[in-house]
Amino acid sequence: MESPTTVPAVEVRISISETEPLIWRQLVIPESATVAELHGAIQCAFGWKNSHLYAVAGQDRSGKKRIFMDVDDGDGPEGAESPAAVRLLELFDAQTPGLSDLLYEYDFGDSWTHEIEVVGPAELHENTIACLDGAMRGPIEDSGGVGGYANVVAVVSNRRHPEHREAVEWLEFVTQEHVSKFDPAAFDLVAINGQLRSLAQRFWPGEVTAADYEAVLGPILWFLKEAQLDGLPLTSAGYLKPAFVKRAMTELGWDDEWISAGRVEVSTQPILNLREQLQEWKLLRKLKDRLLLTPRGRRLAGDPEALWDFLANELANPDSDAERIARPLFIHWELSGDQPPYGLRDQVIQAALHQDGLRTRTGGEIPLSWASDLYYEVTGSLHRLELWEGPSWGRLDEKLSDSGIKFLLDVQSRMD
Repeated sequence: MESPTTVPAVEVRISISETEPLIWRQLVIPESATVAELHGAIQCAFGWKNSHLYAVAGQDRSGKKRIFMDVDDGDGPEGAESPAAVRLLELFDAQTPGLSDLLYEYDFGDSWTHEIEVVGPAELHENTIACLDGAMRGPIEDSGGVGGYANVVAVVSNRRHPEHREAVEWLEFVTQEHVSKFDPAAFDLVAINGQLRSLAQRFWPGEVTAADYEAVLGPILWFLKEAQLDGLPLTSAGYLKPAFVKRAMTELGWDDEWISAGRVEVSTQPILNLREQLQEWKLLRKLKDRLLLTPRGRRLAGDPEALWDFLANELANPDSDAERIARPLFIHWELSGDQPPYGLRDQVIQAALHQDGLRTRTGGEIPLSWASDLYYEVTGSLHRLELWEGPSWGRLDEKLSDSGIKFLLDVQSRMD
């Protein structure tokens, strides 16, 4: 077995200015990483939500003043550069430890300023980021900067404070956690490194391989292959026959995950939903008492790469305006690992629809129930693919697989 490839890296200590006790993280990141990737690592390590603008400004290793902002052309200050175009080795000299001349600022309203200190050179497994140490949990978004957050911590911890109840309600609404779980001194190194591993997989997913095609498209390819010769016979009611449903559940390895042995299609949702989706994608069609491959299905059944390409394009280009707004949200949530809590998810979708000018036919606001239905509609097709480490249809907060990350990044790039 080959040893993992190591690459030159820089070890940095990043501290949020003026916090007391000091909130800091010690990271190791490849020298070849970009400023945008450093931003992602900082967001992940401190628990920020990436919901505000940021900038990196100061002098690079040659003494030249630089500013990096991820904004549209012309919207940033004069001379601002794209963070995705510059690598860390241009900014930091790993061989020269000490406080750098560059500052990272997040949320220009609250103005969270992060000082970046170079600890020294390091080596790191290729395409990884690591956190070595740190202290304190990250601040809460929109808490009012250093002073505002310190006040929140003080008030929440003092039951006798006249604003205690109000502060607790705000904290629980923002974090969607009970106040008893809020510990400003908490620092979970294992959890942070798990999040950084997922972040690195999104940054550097690698080439799509034949194994990725099989992992993501496996059930679909199996279904299409079964229908290749004479199609699949249907019952008089138009459902797949029980013997086929039972065999499908067994051969796809889903028997142990389903609440009961699947036989009747109408009560075996994994098979019913997959079959209906294949018809919606026009890969299968009903003809009298059989389910047959369409010309498109016949062409793609033996070509996993072309099938991947077709499905990625289908998902990147939804038919309705509502899906065009909601599906990118879901894909972003899955890739970032930062899906809104269940109670807020529908509100976020509703707000996005309103922001884009969508209304009901009578001109009224989109009801929350419609936003909820839209969520399940736009995610349904993704759940016919094997994107998670467990079966998509049985997913309860399952983690995206490496192959699933590659597929969603492909869909996202086609949307962009």
